Amino acid sequence: MIHLLPLPGSPGAGTMAEVLGAALRDAERLADAGFDGLVVENFGDSPFEKDRVSPVTLAAMARVATELRRCTALPLCVNVLRNDARSALAIAVACGADAIRVNIHTGARLTDQGVIEGRAAQTLRDRAAWGGSGVAIWADVAVKHSTALGNPPRSLDDEVPDLVKRGRADGVIVSGVATGAPVSGELVSRVVSLASGCPVLVGSGVDESNVAMLLQDAAAVIVGTSIKDGGTTTAPVSLARARALVEATR
Repeated sequence: MIHLLPLPGSPGAGTMAEVLGAALRDAERLADAGFDGLVVENFGDSPFEKDRVSPVTLAAMARVATELRRCTALPLCVNVLRNDARSALAIAVACGADAIRVNIHTGARLTDQGVIEGRAAQTLRDRAAWGGSGVAIWADVAVKHSTALGNPPRSLDDEVPDLVKRGRADGVIVSGVATGAPVSGELVSRVVSLASGCPVLVGSGVDESNVAMLLQDAAAVIVGTSIKDGGTTTAPVSLARARALVEATR
């Protein structure tokens, strides 16, 4: 996982040279450690915009994605926080990325940005219209930093099949309650059983101690916090930590 520094237009933003330098450094370390792909997101832009990001954010992320594509052949996924699937898709199509992550693809969730509704219909139609058939949609279920709506709220038994069958997600991401929070093996197994063969990825809380167990059921894991210097989400990727995690998968 490449967590970008604050982009232009965000509080505390530095220069694009600093953003690019940090992203390329982390990409090189992840490639050297033996990672199978990269996920890039504008994590430094908090507080996040609820839906559409500003044009300068879209342009900055497109520039980063272009440079990542130039420097590595690893598959690339784009996530535009908080939930701008349309911008992520535009970047992926224009820059040759392989996937996008969508935090709320179907249904609705209460988040720190307010109530966010999924826009699966628009995202899939945009993908068809823009020639992005090769861009996979990895969609979260019960995404972190959010709460279900309704009394009682809809269960995973309903949400996962809807995400796959009605939302037509290409992959389902299951995560803990917050960034870096672990996911139980039981929860992963449950989501896998509900996903009807759609790949399930673990999206938070993965480290050396649990990665092998999680990969018994999950198709892949997305790792950020545990492979950073000092286990701090916003710190640079630690080559030693990244290598140790790859070794633990074996």
